[in-house]
Amino acid sequence: METRDIDSLCVNTIRCLAIDMVEKAKSGHPGLPLGAAPMAYLLYTKIMNYNPKQPGWFNRDRFILSAGHGSAMLYSILHLTGYDLPLEELKRFRQWGSKTPGHPEYGLTPGVEVTTGPLGQGFANGVGMAIAERFLAAHFNKPDFPVIDHFIYSIVSDGDLMEGVSAEAASLAGHLRLSKLVYLYDNNKITIDGSTKISFTEDVGKRFEAYGWHTEHVLDANNLEELEAAIHKAKGNGEKPSLIIVDSHIGFGSPKQDTSAAHGEPLGLDAIKKTKEKLGWPLEPDFLIPEEALTHFRQAVDRGNKQMAAWQKLMDGYKKAYPELAAKFKMVMQNELPQNWEADLPTFAPQSGPIATRDACGKVMNSIAKNFEMLIGGSADLAASTKTDLKDGGDFSPENPGGRNIRYGIREHAMGSISNGINLHGGLIPFTGTFLVFSDYMRPAIRLAALMKAHVIFIFSHDSIALGEDGPTHQPISQLISLRAIPHLTVIRPADANETCAAWRWAMKHDGPVVIATSRQKLPVLDASLYPIYTDFSKGAYIMVDAENPEIILIGTGSEVSLILEAREKLLAQNIRARVVSMPSWEIFDNQPAEYRRHVLPLEIPKLSVEAASTHGWHKYVGEHGDVIGLERFGASAPSEVVMKNLGFSVENVVEFATRLISKK
Repeated sequence: METRDIDSLCVNTIRCLAIDMVEKAKSGHPGLPLGAAPMAYLLYTKIMNYNPKQPGWFNRDRFILSAGHGSAMLYSILHLTGYDLPLEELKRFRQWGSKTPGHPEYGLTPGVEVTTGPLGQGFANGVGMAIAERFLAAHFNKPDFPVIDHFIYSIVSDGDLMEGVSAEAASLAGHLRLSKLVYLYDNNKITIDGSTKISFTEDVGKRFEAYGWHTEHVLDANNLEELEAAIHKAKGNGEKPSLIIVDSHIGFGSPKQDTSAAHGEPLGLDAIKKTKEKLGWPLEPDFLIPEEALTHFRQAVDRGNKQMAAWQKLMDGYKKAYPELAAKFKMVMQNELPQNWEADLPTFAPQSGPIATRDACGKVMNSIAKNFEMLIGGSADLAASTKTDLKDGGDFSPENPGGRNIRYGIREHAMGSISNGINLHGGLIPFTGTFLVFSDYMRPAIRLAALMKAHVIFIFSHDSIALGEDGPTHQPISQLISLRAIPHLTVIRPADANETCAAWRWAMKHDGPVVIATSRQKLPVLDASLYPIYTDFSKGAYIMVDAENPEIILIGTGSEVSLILEAREKLLAQNIRARVVSMPSWEIFDNQPAEYRRHVLPLEIPKLSVEAASTHGWHKYVGEHGDVIGLERFGASAPSEVVMKNLGFSVENVVEFATRLISKK
């Protein structure tokens, strides 16, 4: 076959597999695969370095289908190029237990780099991957040994570019001059509601040029020669991230071409027949893969083996020339912590005086950073307030690509999504920093971090109404419970500096995202020699102070633990025996054996929880005969001690609630 003929055959193989998948499932999105198939084909057969048989090869190019609704296209090409995705899985598209879910899911399907579907997320994830690539290259590459040298590609849609998160991420990527980013914009001019003209008339190219991106424009998605030339030009610019605007036709070749009807529903048998006739494709059988096409696609395996072998040869020379650096790089590729990463973790002494947990958090993370160079992150313009600054880390920038502090600017949503990409690239543990109330601005990214089990540490300071004068706009009420409601997300609210240290120790080892919520106000340091902080913290809740035959159990988190310790002393003066339980993490506690949970919180003893946040969720711990001191209103602007007292967070109020509970027993 001539080159042009085999190209056309392969592109149509992707198209027809995708529409057959959608039709068999009676669900899905055929429009994007029909229009964007040439882009995916070109990337996977002529542009990208990857190995289908070794999908985790560290120096592979990454591909992100940010327009995740076009998943049928991605699954088709993953199968065709030789990933461990059998044809039977394509036939089980969108079915229970398949490896081909409705939108791509990281960790489920070989070759899927990130979970996409919520538009704009993949766009921002790619920016994170480009940061990781540049950072690791700065740390490990040596003259004649570019052991880290790869690109991040993505196909993005109109919807991706409309979402605010992509604007935030694109602005930062242009500022940082992340030249390893090459995005192909599937410019089909159609959204679900109709033509993009009804809501999206900006000049995308000029917008991205203003962001500092290199732009190209390909007038016909089916012109592979022009598209390939544009990609090579983008890769070769060396100074800027690139956006290639590719004019395409949604639902190409179908009766629904260029209409919103092609977007998100099966074409139907009649339309499929007409589409295949238009493409010159046999009507039978379904899921047809011509032998010539499969042979052409499967060349990716041999090509990938050769690319990996060349890289491995480079690595062999690298090991001889730089043995210590190569050993460190091996640990990074395997996402391992160095043996001494805990060596400088501090222990805080009560006599040193009260300390805000945000300050303790900063001290702890800096102690970790001394021995773990792959800790990288930053805040949304709040490093000084959240204490999320690596003191000797330097700023990540075009001039200093090895810097460990990322200056995100006021871009919380992008910060979360970029951090997900940094971690999923491999080799790095990222952290973020902002106020707890602004977790709302990054919730989609946090949710996806949990879905992907990305190892990102989200640090949220100013964790309660005790931040004081800034008032209810900045005082979190519902944020803790809403974060706790996200599956696979661990939320930790440490009681003092030593619990903060324990929280970091747990978070660094945990395989998944962690939230650490810290205080603005200073808190007493609890004596780690008196309380079992470092032995029992990892159980999520533990008995901090006990009493013989306790009459009531006081449960607290964060700043309220020191409050209930004071209340216990007042109760003791009234001959009332109280157990004090610190519960830094619901999620960790809920994963403990039932026997341990019953030991800490026996059913027969009245319980009172105290937390300066929403009361929702606490009743599962205090039971029907217990009570909750919390908030069912917004805060107020006043000094922190005044706000806390007037809203019920005082020793006197805790004692009053406790004695009332005991009297009801």
